[in-house]
Amino acid sequence: MNNFFDNQRILTLIWKRKFHFIIIGVIAIFLGAIFSGPTFIKPKYRSTARIYPSNIGVMSEESKTEQMLEILNSNDVKLKMFKSFNLDEAYNISKDDPKYLTYMFDIYNENVKTSKTQYETVEINVMDFIPERAAVMCDSIIHFYNQKVAEIHKAKTWEMVEILKNQLDRKYAAIDTVEAKLNQVRAETGIIDFKNQVPEVTRGYMTALATGRSSAPDTKEIKKLYDSMVKKGADSYWLEKRYNFLINEIDSVNTLYEINLSEFQKNITYSHIVESPFPSDKKAYPVRWLIVLFSAISAVFFALLVFLVLDYNKE
Repeated sequence: MNNFFDNQRILTLIWKRKFHFIIIGVIAIFLGAIFSGPTFIKPKYRSTARIYPSNIGVMSEESKTEQMLEILNSNDVKLKMFKSFNLDEAYNISKDDPKYLTYMFDIYNENVKTSKTQYETVEINVMDFIPERAAVMCDSIIHFYNQKVAEIHKAKTWEMVEILKNQLDRKYAAIDTVEAKLNQVRAETGIIDFKNQVPEVTRGYMTALATGRSSAPDTKEIKKLYDSMVKKGADSYWLEKRYNFLINEIDSVNTLYEINLSEFQKNITYSHIVESPFPSDKKAYPVRWLIVLFSAISAVFFALLVFLVLDYNKE
């Protein structure tokens, strides 16, 4: 066995069997051309799209392009593709098969590829037996991506809408309670605006006392209001402050509520299409010349091993 793979021995054998190798190579090329034809291997067509992510926020340390890839490759998008295009029929997989999803995901992943380019776009490649279907599938993946991102954003935005709506309800209930108490105090005491009324009433009452008009009818009214301020002024002042505070709080929360509600009601896309898919007029699989070349090389190499064994056994 020391000289089994001797270079000189191999070259001598090749020259000696050159006609055999030529015949074997020709036969392999012929058979490779036949068996790589559409009769034996059903051709597939490729449709390609390139898209940029847009209108999406950063949700982790991943880039926006990587987030886009995560969603494009999610099972939610794949299951929608299965259903929309009846891919179980296209892939010849029975839904009754216990491993239906396993087989479907495997074949889908073979035919649908997504990748990030050096320019941060995402490239989508779809292979299918029908070129028109490949193009529509490619376009539908983009559509389902936009739909999925919209669902995620709407779910998060709706959470904020509900939280803010509950806050508004609580604050409206609180201000109704404060307003009712404030109106009651105003009706009982005549204090309409404590902060502004205090200096005026005090000044009027002190002036009346200083001028000896303490028994005058108008002075009695002023004293009555003055006494009410002494007894209920603190309550009135606190209720007014609380009322104004709640008004400002409601304005702030309502602004946030309107912003989030507007975001929820938006219907926008989350991708910019750089290259739109179209039906290919040239098959992408199989690559016949590669199959023929591989067949010829394999056949000649195998023949060389056989001739080497035969030649060695003769010795």
